[in-house]
This record gives sequence, C-alpha cells and structure tokens, in this order.
Amino acid sequence: MGVPEIVEGQSASRAQIYVALAVIAALPGLLVRFTGSHLAPALAALIFGLAIVGAAFILSWAAEVVQLDISGGLALAILALIAVLPEYAVDFVFTWKAGTDPSQAPNALANMTGGNQLLIGFGWPLVVLLATRRVRKLYGRGVEVGGADDQAVHIERIQSIDVAFLTLASIYGLHFFLRESLTLLDAVVLVALYGAYLWRLSKAPPEAPHLVGPAARIAELGTRNRRIVNIAMFIFSAGAILLVAEPFAESLVGLGEAYNIPEFLLVKWLAPLASESPELLVAALFAWRLSAHTGFGALLSSKVNQWTLLVGTLPLVFAISSSSTNGLPLGVEQRDELLVTAAQSMFAVAILASRSMDRKEAWILLSLFVAQLLESFYVSFVLREEYNPAGRVGVAIVFLIAAGWVLSRNHRLLRQTVTEGIRSPVKELASG
Repeated sequence: MGVPEIVEGQSASRAQIYVALAVIAALPGLLVRFTGSHLAPALAALIFGLAIVGAAFILSWAAEVVQLDISGGLALAILALIAVLPEYAVDFVFTWKAGTDPSQAPNALANMTGGNQLLIGFGWPLVVLLATRRVRKLYGRGVEVGGADDQAVHIERIQSIDVAFLTLASIYGLHFFLRESLTLLDAVVLVALYGAYLWRLSKAPPEAPHLVGPAARIAELGTRNRRIVNIAMFIFSAGAILLVAEPFAESLVGLGEAYNIPEFLLVKWLAPLASESPELLVAALFAWRLSAHTGFGALLSSKVNQWTLLVGTLPLVFAISSSSTNGLPLGVEQRDELLVTAAQSMFAVAILASRSMDRKEAWILLSLFVAQLLESFYVSFVLREEYNPAGRVGVAIVFLIAAGWVLSRNHRLLRQTVTEGIRSPVKELASG
C-alpha cells in the first residue's frame, strides 16, 4: 500500500481523548444492556442511541486504518461496508422481528429508506458545500484541490464504477412501488450487483489512503501494534453495536407509543441519525481537510452498498426468521418510501453523469431533503395523520421530474459513465 497520507490537524493526545469519549458514550448503553435495567423510553433511546454513535465512531476509525492492509478502490468499498454496519444491525433487528410479527415489517424498511435519503439528501451536499467553501476561502477561484474547486466537487474517473452500479440499482428499484413484497429474487439480483461491484473495484491498483484524526494516529503505530489496536477496536465496536441494536430499536417503538409519535417516523429519521452520523462527520472532516474526493467517494460507495447489499439482504433475513420463502411484505407506505428513495437516487446519478456536483446542485438536493423532512413532520404533528400518500408520491414525482430535466442534458454523459464503469479496464479508469 505504501505510506499513508496523514492529514494534519490533531495531536496524539487529542486523538486519544476522542477515542476515550467514544468509548464513554458506548459504555452506559452496554451497562444497561448487561444489567437488564428498565428505563423510560426517551432515556433508553438516548442511552442506546449514544452507544451506537460512540461504537460507530470507533468502527469508522478502525475501518479507515484497515485501508492500509487492503489495496485499491476495494479499500473504499470495504470502508463503506464497515461504516454502515450500525444501520445493518438496526434494520436486521426489525426484519427479524417481522418474520414472526408482521406489524414490525414497516419498521424494517423505515430505517433503510431514511438512511438512504439522509446520505444523499444531506451527506452529499454537506461535502460539496463545505469543500467548495474551504477552497474558495483558502485558494480563491479557479483552483482545484483534493477533488474540489470553488464551484464543485469532482469525482475521479474510477468512481464511474460507483455511478454505474448505483444507476443500475436505482433503475431496478424504481419498480418496487408496484410490488407487494421484496422477494428472494430481489435478494439475488441486488446481492449479485454488489458482488459485481466489489469484483470490479478489486482490480484497482493500490494507493495510499488519506487518514485524519484518530485513524491517522493509529496508523503511526508499528504494523503489529496497529493491527492489535485495530482488531480490539473492531471487536469492541461491533460487539457494542450488536448488543444495543435490539434495545435501541425497541426503545424507538416504546418512545412512539409513549408520546404518540408514529413509529415509522422515529425509525426512519432518528435511527439513521445515530447510525449515519459518524460516517457523515468523517466525510465532512475529509472535505474540511481538502480531501473532498475521499469524503465524497466514501459516501458514494456507502450509497451503492445500502441500495444493493442492504436492501438485498433484508428478504434473506426475513426468510430465515419466518422459516419460509415468502418475501418481506410491503404496505402502501413502504412502497411509496421505496419510490421516493429510488427517485432521489435517479436524480443523484443524473447529476453525477458529469462526474461532478456543483454548489447549485448540492443546494437543490439539500432543499428537497429539507422539504421531505418538513412534509413528514407537518403530516405527523400538524395534520396528526400517520401517513399522507399524496405528499410522499408528490416528493417522488418532483425527484423524477428533476432527474428527467438533468438527463435531458446529461443522458449521453450518463450512458458514457455507466459504460465506462461496467466495461472499461479498471487500470485505465484508475489512471485518470
């Protein structure tokens, strides 16, 4: 792999403090889990949510350091896979419960769709707006640093692979709203897509990873000590997430019942906020440190991961739990949410056809995400309705119209990007 690029900005003592704070955040949740204490739903959601956040930070740092032992674009995909394990854990809890309790089926998809929408609607614009602002402030106009200039973030040519597979998955996902369940056939298609994606990335040549914060400090250790510390971090964080995922999910349900808040709303927005926050903060830190291509690339890879492997494994978990070959049931609300998620993804890949996202496009994505949030909370807390189908379908239509408008100008670019991502030699793409 060579020598990692360590981005300055934190002393060793400060990095140690951050790791200690993450461990401290996780400990109360683990203590409650081991003692079996019963807490009020709001307190339980807070304690278990903080435990997931703390463990997810440790997991993300360990995942960054793992890039020293894994070569090429595959390292970024592995990083993205590990980073979203907290979301997998929460989703799998609800999906497993749905196998014996059909009332849990809506929650099984709520966290997944919320996480996907948060990633694109908030995460991508965050990196673009932060990186372009930093470049403009430090270097002025017309200068590109770390994949960003003062107007846009530019992804590397090899990331055509990410755009290509996200395009295929998004097109496939557009028909979910016509279905009554996610089946084992969907699992085969989506998991195969992710497998092909990893296979393509595995052919990328090695490159030195860009490390910041605690990950950079761990990378400075000797190889043996680094690996020991990394394994310990993986074991602690993964164990903590697995232990608190179920009580966290149950606390969200209890919170909804206690305060008359729709469960779907809590699971969709609050759970991903806990599981995705470390990943978003790490990506923002890369953007701040003028390594926007790395931060944006990690979020792009995470989106491919969630929209293929995560969606594809849910029917498998449901089949095992229910001891049947039945698909994971989809109600009207879940179908509409899947439509919104697929439509948002189509808009995103339409933008990335040019292998860049500018400030205007970032603001549009962010504005549409904020509109979604406002619509959800307006329906729940003003109209006092559990669900408004017209509002959700309306959001999906806006995304599809926006995607069509962008593709009217970019369809040839998207076709070229997808073709390159699927067919061009990976070494050629990596060379730029």
